[in-house]
Amino acid sequence: MPLFAEADKRHGEAVARLQRWIRQPSIAAENRGMREGCELLLSLLLDAGFDTAVKVPTDGHPGVFATLDAGAPRTVGIYFMYDVKQADPSEWSSPPFEARIVERQGVGKILVGRGAVNQKGPEATWLAALHAFKGAGRKLPVNLVFVAEGEEEIGSPHFPQVIHRPDIFAALKKCIGVYMPMPMQALDGTVTINLGAKGVIECEVVSSGERWGRGPRQDLHSSNEARVDSPAWHLVQALNTLVGADGHTPAIDGFFEKVRPLNAEEKALIREASKRESEALAMQQQGVEHWVHNVDWLESLELLAGQPTVNIEGLVGGYTGPGGKTILPHRAVAKLDLRLVPDMTAADTLAKLKAHLAKRGFGDIEVNMTGGYDPTTTPRNSALINAQATVYRRHAVEPVFWPRLAGSWPGYVFTGEPLRLPAGHFGLGHGNGAHAPNEYYVIESANPKVAGIDAAVHSQIEYLYELAAS
Repeated sequence: MPLFAEADKRHGEAVARLQRWIRQPSIAAENRGMREGCELLLSLLLDAGFDTAVKVPTDGHPGVFATLDAGAPRTVGIYFMYDVKQADPSEWSSPPFEARIVERQGVGKILVGRGAVNQKGPEATWLAALHAFKGAGRKLPVNLVFVAEGEEEIGSPHFPQVIHRPDIFAALKKCIGVYMPMPMQALDGTVTINLGAKGVIECEVVSSGERWGRGPRQDLHSSNEARVDSPAWHLVQALNTLVGADGHTPAIDGFFEKVRPLNAEEKALIREASKRESEALAMQQQGVEHWVHNVDWLESLELLAGQPTVNIEGLVGGYTGPGGKTILPHRAVAKLDLRLVPDMTAADTLAKLKAHLAKRGFGDIEVNMTGGYDPTTTPRNSALINAQATVYRRHAVEPVFWPRLAGSWPGYVFTGEPLRLPAGHFGLGHGNGAHAPNEYYVIESANPKVAGIDAAVHSQIEYLYELAAS
């Protein structure tokens, strides 16, 4: 295909574009580089051929709205995030915002950097596909409606403000579905199609002497532990009520009340996935030796897809620097995330968390939700999903259908009321280390079963044509 040749010719340009993007930090949680990150995305879209690309103000970091009218019968929605997670350079083998390309044995040439796989790498790959059309003088086979946010990594608190702007909502209503570019290949070459995603609540849980009315109102010498209550222990005791005696199973009152159990079809999909995916590879990539409760591979996958969770992301109180400081801290904070499955909602689950704490004598503890949203579900027989499967099979890859992504993305704004559009993720290619040190994206693959960036660009071109024909 001439478009593939055009894309291959622009390999260096595509890699340089990705490196430039990663070298611009855009960390919503730290309010670092967000204005510059948004402006860079706007310029990348216009450079790739969009007719219009505008910043969309919100009560937080702005969104982006862009359109490309190819005069085609069908219109497709595209979702991007331009923010990335925080990164501690001391934990990385190369600086997280240098975008260094290195050789990894058995994998190939990889680009290491924050946002490499989540999500700038696959997004830059998709933009490279548009540049192939532009360079070859070809019109796209579909019209595009593009929406992006800069707050995905903090729970997308203001993204609905973007979607519900009247002109943006009207444009999305014309779409046959919405997708997010993502490298869906594991290192063994298997490809997953997600039919949904868990929802999430991100929150801070704060214990303080001021709010409690017990314990100190400022840090004290630790000798006073003999006679003064500890807000830090108060927080630990509160957190301990959120899970069962196993330290894992959620124990919030009514937490499982609205949980929709995995149905027979979903269990069948998971059973098939357990036969095709490697438990050893999964453990190796995640650095674990046992699943919770020592369950087997199949049950671990059922938990991954079907179990809601209560997780401690971080726990901080008092002094954590070198040596000791012998203080009784007046304040302690835990950062939690709760993953939600159908038919749970973020609003209902948050209310249950607060009621649970209050009932057990922890009503003084603050629960501040910083972001979150409901789960998503997309029908397996939708045109969006069928087109994905067709492209993968054309590459001699039989996809693994998966009930729902165990992580979260704000697809609920598309799949829920009132849009009710199919939404998901698509792309060949591989990367790993999202949210972790040494995050990477494969540029040139040493494994014939795994696509490098050029083949990943080809897949995005193919998918646009397949959507046009769906």
